[in-house]
Amino acid sequence: MTTGRKTRLPDVLRRAALLLALLPALGAGPAWAGFDLDALMALLAQRQSGEARFTEERTVSTLDSTLQSSGRLSFRAPDQFARYTEEPRPEAMEVQGNSVVLRRGTRTRTMALDAIPELAALADAMRGTLGGDAQVLRRHFHTAVSGAPARWVLLLTPIDTRLARSVRQIEIAGTRSDVRSVDLQLTGGDRSLMLVTPLAAPATTAPVR
Repeated sequence: MTTGRKTRLPDVLRRAALLLALLPALGAGPAWAGFDLDALMALLAQRQSGEARFTEERTVSTLDSTLQSSGRLSFRAPDQFARYTEEPRPEAMEVQGNSVVLRRGTRTRTMALDAIPELAALADAMRGTLGGDAQVLRRHFHTAVSGAPARWVLLLTPIDTRLARSVRQIEIAGTRSDVRSVDLQLTGGDRSLMLVTPLAAPATTAPVR
């Protein structure tokens, strides 16, 4: 019996730690009962552009170790989003409207997003969230919001059956108008967890009097 209690103790500690982490998000309980998708989108729409650093850890079922990458993200409402990977090798993806430009080394490829519905849906998941556009998100996903403005979670599950064959869900978490993590979970067990650190806007220089 002693061995059984020792085996279960780490699980108890993990659950306790998870509960403590969730307490700030729960806030005063009923006070945040009205915090839904529209409320979250209004919060996010306050920021119409921004840049951030990211680190990403990808888990691939066929590999023994995870894949690490890092770089920079850029967004400008309503439809511009770019990801510039710096490590382990330079790559870029720039999305504007219905066009996506992919760069790797000296190679550049330009495509129409609607030619690749899965990529279009994933691009809209980011653009719709960052721009606070609920209509864009509802075009491709069922949505569920939990938490409070101080700490929220947006869960996206694909509506389209073709996208659902590859993407199980996307979990986006943040604080107020900042996205802090994007957890992409694929149906085959592969996963991509991206942690985001927003960059402060450059300070404006005071006029010389």
